Amino acid sequence: MENMVFLACSTNFMMYFTKSMNYSTPKAATMVTNFVGTSFLLTIFGGFVADSFLTRFAAFVLFGSIELLGLIMLTLQAHITKLQPQGGKKPSTPQSTVLFTGLYAIAIGVGGVKGSLPAHGGDQIGTRNQRLISGFFNWYFFSVCLGGFLAVTLMVWIEENKGWSSSFILSTAVLASAILIFVAGCPMYRFKRPAGSPLTRIVNVFVSAARNRNRFVTDAEVVTQNHNSTDKSIHHNKFKFLNKAKLNNKISATLVEETRTFLALLPIFGSTIIMNCCVAQMGTFSVQQGMVTNRKLSRSFEIPVASLNAIPLLCMLSSLALYELFGKRIFSNSERSSSFNLKRIGYGLALTSISMAVAAIVEVKRKHEAVHNNIKISVFWLELQFVMLSLSDMLTVGGMLEFFFRESPASMRSMSTALGWCSTAMGFFLSSVLVEVVNGITGWLRDDLNESRLELFYLVLCVLNTLNLFNYIFWAKRY
Repeated sequence: MENMVFLACSTNFMMYFTKSMNYSTPKAATMVTNFVGTSFLLTIFGGFVADSFLTRFAAFVLFGSIELLGLIMLTLQAHITKLQPQGGKKPSTPQSTVLFTGLYAIAIGVGGVKGSLPAHGGDQIGTRNQRLISGFFNWYFFSVCLGGFLAVTLMVWIEENKGWSSSFILSTAVLASAILIFVAGCPMYRFKRPAGSPLTRIVNVFVSAARNRNRFVTDAEVVTQNHNSTDKSIHHNKFKFLNKAKLNNKISATLVEETRTFLALLPIFGSTIIMNCCVAQMGTFSVQQGMVTNRKLSRSFEIPVASLNAIPLLCMLSSLALYELFGKRIFSNSERSSSFNLKRIGYGLALTSISMAVAAIVEVKRKHEAVHNNIKISVFWLELQFVMLSLSDMLTVGGMLEFFFRESPASMRSMSTALGWCSTAMGFFLSSVLVEVVNGITGWLRDDLNESRLELFYLVLCVLNTLNLFNYIFWAKRY
C-alpha cells in the first residue's frame, strides 16, 4: 500500500510538474530524479535510525507518519487554487515552498519506511531458516511490484479522469490505512532492541586501528581473538589492518568482524549504481518517448504514458509468483545462498546493458519514422525496453535485499538492507549528473525529441553499464 502511494506520485510527477505546476521539461525531469533519488538515499538514514535508536516497528510508524504529512500538504495544494500557479505562470515562492516541503516530507518518510520494513519482516523469521527468509524477500518484492502495478493503472486512471486532487485524497487515505494495518499487527510482532549506532562502532574500530598502526599483532593473538568472537565471519582474512584495533581492550573481536563484514558489502553495493542510472530513464526520457508515440488502442481509448510500466510489472509479478510456487523445487538451500543471489544480481546487470542497446535501436526507429515518414510508431515498441529494464531491476534489487540481509551483522540489518535502495538513489542522482554533463558537452538532449540524439545517450549508458558489469564480476568472485 505504501509503495502504491509512492509510485503513484513518482510515476506521474513528470506530468504534474509540467502540466499543473508549469515547470519546463528538463526542470521537471531533474525534479523527479532528485525526488526519487532522495527518497531512496534516505533509506540509509532510516535504517541507521532503526538499528541505533528505535525499534524497526517504531521507525516505520514514525517515518510513515512523516510521509503522510507530506501527502496531506500536496493534497491541500492540489485542492486550493491559491496554492497553484495560474495562467501558465511559474509557481511563486510560497507555492514552490509548499510543493517542495510536501515533496521532501514524502521523501523522508519513504526513506524511513523502506529502510526499516524489510529488516522488520526478516526479524519475524530469524536467520536459521534460509528458505523462509528467501521466500519472505521474494513475496516482499512481489508486494512492492503489486503496489507499483496498482499505481500505474488504478491511480493513473484516477489522476487523468478525476484530477490530481482526487488522486492525492485517495493516496492519503491508502497510506493512513497502511499505517493502521501495520500497527494492528503489534501484538504478534517480534521486536529487536536497537544495539546503538553501528556507524559509531565502525568509526571506533577504524580509529583504534589507526592509533595502533605501528604496533605488531601476532597471528596467535588474531586466532585467539577470532575464536572468542561470537561473529563467525567469512571475511576474517580480509582487511587485515583492522586486526590492530583489537589491541584496544575496548574493541572486541566481534566489533572488528562486524566492520569487516560491512566493508565487504560495499563493493557489491557500488557495482549496482550504474544499473540504477539506466533504470532511472524509465521515469524521464522513456516517458517523453511515450508521449510522441501512437498510444491509441481504439478510437475511444488511449494508453496513459504513466501506464507503460503496467506490462513489465505484470511480467515481474508472474515471474516472482511462479518462482516461489514452483522454483523452490528446482533450487536447493545451498543454491539459494549468497552465491545464488550474487549470480542473480549479475544477470540483472547483464540484462540492463542489453536493454539500453535495445532502447537505442527503438529510438532510431521512432525518430526515422517521425522525421522521414511523419508517422508515430506504436507505443508497444517501447514495451521491450520497459520489460527488460523492469526484469533487470527485479533481479538486481530483489537479489540485493536478500543478499544484504543474509550477509550483514545482526545489529546492522536495517542499514545494510537499505544499501539496496540506496544504490537506486545513487543511480538516479548519477542520471541527473550524466544528463547535465553529456548535454553540456554534446547538446544531444533537447525538448524536441526529434531534434535530440537520445539514442547516443542510451548507447553511452550501455557502454558504462557493460564496463560496470566486468567490475561487478571482479568483486563478486572475490567476495
